[in-house]
Amino acid sequence: MNQLAIDGGTPIRTKAFPQWPVYGEMEERLLLEVLRSGKWGGSTPDKLKQLEAKFAEIHGAAYAVSVINGTVGITVALQAAGVRSGDEVIMPPYTFIATATSSLLFGAIPVFADVEEDTLQLDPEKVEAAITPRTKAIVTVHIGGASSNMTRLKEIADRHHLRLIEDSAQAVGAQWEGKGVGSLGDLGTFSFQSSKNVNSGEGGMILTNDKDLADMAWSLTNVGRIREGAWYQHEHIGWNLRMTEFQGAVLLGQLSRLDEQLAVRERNGGLLTELLSETEGIEVLRRDPRITRHAYHLYMFKLAPELAESVDKNDVIAKIAAEGIPVSAGYVSLNLNKAVLNEIERWTGSKPSYSCPISEKLSSKQAIWVHQNALLAEESDMHDIAAAVKKVVHSLKIKN
Repeated sequence: MNQLAIDGGTPIRTKAFPQWPVYGEMEERLLLEVLRSGKWGGSTPDKLKQLEAKFAEIHGAAYAVSVINGTVGITVALQAAGVRSGDEVIMPPYTFIATATSSLLFGAIPVFADVEEDTLQLDPEKVEAAITPRTKAIVTVHIGGASSNMTRLKEIADRHHLRLIEDSAQAVGAQWEGKGVGSLGDLGTFSFQSSKNVNSGEGGMILTNDKDLADMAWSLTNVGRIREGAWYQHEHIGWNLRMTEFQGAVLLGQLSRLDEQLAVRERNGGLLTELLSETEGIEVLRRDPRITRHAYHLYMFKLAPELAESVDKNDVIAKIAAEGIPVSAGYVSLNLNKAVLNEIERWTGSKPSYSCPISEKLSSKQAIWVHQNALLAEESDMHDIAAAVKKVVHSLKIKN
């Protein structure tokens, strides 16, 4: 095996992966339409109405409410579902901090239930064990673009009379048993932040099949107004959390490429799994057969336990990156995040403690991410990714 690039050898590749974001003439035309209309804000929606209808249709939901970002989307979804300050919300620790801060924003308390070792998704059995009389909702995260086990989570939520919220920030277009994520629980939320598969710089969406929940989410997003009400008819306490028409225009353009990009991501994700599963020292994630479409916002794989215990994960990442492959370490387990724990203590008056050993090990020792733009590349580029990983892992096993 040739010398590692980080040690002065020749990298596997020097060619760049596809640029992100992807955009074109449609975004330009739609943006100009908004500019020339003079109606730029979300209070006089045209493009936003089109976007909401299109997005709901893609995911098989009856209602959609656009919001300023994905974090606020979860906050609004929780409040629309009746979660209040002091209530507990069960969620995974292996997620972006916004999943937790969305509830802490109004004093609802995150309770972390560990993830499944072979999928990195929220473990339904750990969820059920974490339920207390104070639990009001479950927030599951479709990590990396793969659906959580929505069948089991819905069973648990229904049996315990809990609301089920889907954090689908990374999963635009993903499906569970042929149905779009975000439309399977009580409410689903999405993010259009710059890194996401469909993006407008910032922005978010809430989906639901329940008209009352949709109306409440809309009211909370529109300073407490009610649909069809007068301009100064405020019947709830709400905030101005609307997206702009400019963002709606960009997203309509972005959605025009969604099906094509999803097909490329599926093909490349499957090929990477095939190639990496042949690499000793690497473990690929299990894909539940009920995931009928994977959004592949990330391609995630793991260092096998024996290798993970003998190397520094950050060193492995640096070596793979030096070979020309865009990889990162991923999340820090939120049950160990001091800011989150301090905020929980501030709301509750007691110091929290959560045991999530799988998430902690994934975060510190095992999980590695391939960035989402790489999954829009050619099949030959997937071979480069696998070759770089194999080259680095082989060198580490020789040293150990």
